[in-house]
Amino acid sequence: MPLHIGIVACSAEGAALCYRTICIEGAQALGTHAHPEVSMHTPSFATYVTHLERGDWAQVAQLMIASAEKLARIGADFLICPDNTLHQALELVAPQSPLPWLHIAEVVAAEAVQRGFRRLGLLGTRWLVESDVYPSKLAALGLGCVRPSQPEREEINRIIFAELVCGVFLPESVAYHQRVIRHLQQEGCDAVVLGCTEIPLIMSDANSALPTLDSTRLLARAALQRALR
Repeated sequence: MPLHIGIVACSAEGAALCYRTICIEGAQALGTHAHPEVSMHTPSFATYVTHLERGDWAQVAQLMIASAEKLARIGADFLICPDNTLHQALELVAPQSPLPWLHIAEVVAAEAVQRGFRRLGLLGTRWLVESDVYPSKLAALGLGCVRPSQPEREEINRIIFAELVCGVFLPESVAYHQRVIRHLQQEGCDAVVLGCTEIPLIMSDANSALPTLDSTRLLARAALQRALR
């Protein structure tokens, strides 16, 4: 029997994309309409945002632990979090977690190595981009990481919270991401990490100047592999 996947969710759009990917792609391995058992828990997104804005990572961790405990009680075997930003709290979560976790940045870094990339641009919320979540995992595999400029970080953060997490996808926001990616290309990047789980809803290889590393779907696929192993 496949393992039971637990999803510690934060924002709805990214979590939904991760969940759909597991269910749809699970059928490729298990047969029509089949997928591993999946359970998801999330508190109110507003509660997470309040703690993020205060920089209170201890409280972010407590929310994640509460979700982990609920998922463990209903039989999940391991956990994923389809939210890159929350991974800043994972080192606080892991010692208290009842279950093991897959780390989204480790999954993305492994994919980058497999595809032969060396220098990655990083898109995401301002908390994620200014953190060490990706640089540390990339550096461990000999990969470079380039962040957008400060004004670009702020505008992408605005787009994420004012639009993408609300299911609003505007052509001008796609165009803005495209310009930022071209800037990263000019700085020598050979790929770009879509490091907010909502960004893959508007960006992909089809409309990006650089190859994309879709953190949402890559995490979902890693969870599938873990569940089926």
